[in-house]
Amino acid sequence: MRNEQYDYVTRGFPVGFVAPSNFGKKKMHFLYNHVRIILKYHEDYTQFKGGRIVGFEILPYSINHMWDRLEEFDEFTTTLTTCNEMNPAQNDPGNFQSVEEADEVVYTYDVKWVPSAISWSHRWDIYLKGNPDDEIHYFSIVNSLMIVLFLTGVVAMIMLRTLRKDITTYNEMQTVEEAQEESGWKLVHGDVFRAPEFSPMLLSVFAGTGVQIFAMTLSTMTFALLGFLSPANRGGLLTALLLLFVFMGFFAGYYSARFYKLFNGKEWKTNTMLTSLLFPSVMFVIFFVLDILLWTEGASTAVPLSTMCALVLLWFGISLPLVLVGSYFGFKKEVFEVPVRTNQIARHVPEQMWYTHPVFAIALGGILPFGAVCIELFFIMSALWLHQIYYVFGFLMIVLFILIATCAEITIVMCYFQLCNEDYHWWWRSFLSSGSAALYLMLYAVWYFISKLEITGVVSIAIYFGYMFIISVAFFLLTGAIGFFACFWFVRKIYGAIKVD
Repeated sequence: MRNEQYDYVTRGFPVGFVAPSNFGKKKMHFLYNHVRIILKYHEDYTQFKGGRIVGFEILPYSINHMWDRLEEFDEFTTTLTTCNEMNPAQNDPGNFQSVEEADEVVYTYDVKWVPSAISWSHRWDIYLKGNPDDEIHYFSIVNSLMIVLFLTGVVAMIMLRTLRKDITTYNEMQTVEEAQEESGWKLVHGDVFRAPEFSPMLLSVFAGTGVQIFAMTLSTMTFALLGFLSPANRGGLLTALLLLFVFMGFFAGYYSARFYKLFNGKEWKTNTMLTSLLFPSVMFVIFFVLDILLWTEGASTAVPLSTMCALVLLWFGISLPLVLVGSYFGFKKEVFEVPVRTNQIARHVPEQMWYTHPVFAIALGGILPFGAVCIELFFIMSALWLHQIYYVFGFLMIVLFILIATCAEITIVMCYFQLCNEDYHWWWRSFLSSGSAALYLMLYAVWYFISKLEITGVVSIAIYFGYMFIISVAFFLLTGAIGFFACFWFVRKIYGAIKVD
């Protein structure tokens, strides 16, 4: 449906409208029961023999249709006096189709062919033009930038003032008595690079898969920003996501192996297989179950068996070998260099205050990353579930960079406070602090389902929450990996700046 004032089109049209009554102030409700389908075609015999459809518009009308009521209505033989070949449909304020009283409603349509100067290559331009909602995108960017600036200020204060003061104090300590009285993050220098107590292998697998998803996301956004992924190519974005995820398996194997080697892991075969199978297996099982539900309903959106086989071949034929190759090079590479030695006996972690409890810190760490993307997330959700067109990849790329900065900075701040409280168990917490943004994404999906969608039926509800769960898990690995690598860089940096005897 075209908006003539702003020259942009929207998908869909309202089912009716409200207008004041001719008598009194009471408002009347009217129904759109006729649509005019305007098909635009372009004739260019230099490139294509004949004409091509380059656009269509829908004009809704409200008409209280008239016909000979003495005859029984038949959709094939009855002639409407308000809509026929000699008398085209038109909006008549005195003859709108009211829904205030019980009456038989006849739905009709007509088709109008209109020649157009729009060429085939520019048929999508009208959909990609900016509309008044673009101001909301700018508001989203400004809102996210304010969050990033605030976090940058906090990190700068920590790095330039507090840390510099701490490092100077630690390095100027001359006597044994002074060293014994020291407090803060230097005290845990002998334990800060100790392997995590809970499943170092799983953490390395998560970190490697997060790098794979990050590389896939950044590559997809770059191709979309350069115009390689056009809405004219149906399914192009999803195909690009799948193929890039498969080809980025090398990075997953490489970084998973390097961190598992840092954690002194010995079961490198198990680590490699988990990296290549864990996340894809969970996603494939959910997708396969949802597809079976669609098959049972006879839905046309069900993925055929041939496509399922192609996905499995991509997984085991390309992704798995690439993960194996990446893992091989990762284990061959020298272990990550750390600036301090790890003590043989683990240091006791003092009792923590309630606000430094891991659950509280993890829940707090995901709020700002989610807040930085929540406005843009609304448009993405509308494109996924309300059949809107999303093509502002420039905005999305900026939001992606803001998300990266927010995840990194909030995790560094949380990690610094944790180390100052002499708690050296930062490995998992750094991943979960920024990764908890996925929990808020899932809660947002629940709110969106309740407030914006009118989905009924068990299968439809399962489809919605199944796909949103897949997106949330991928978001968890993406944001968690960003926070994890940022913390790893931060910890190596600050402990490399102090003198340790």
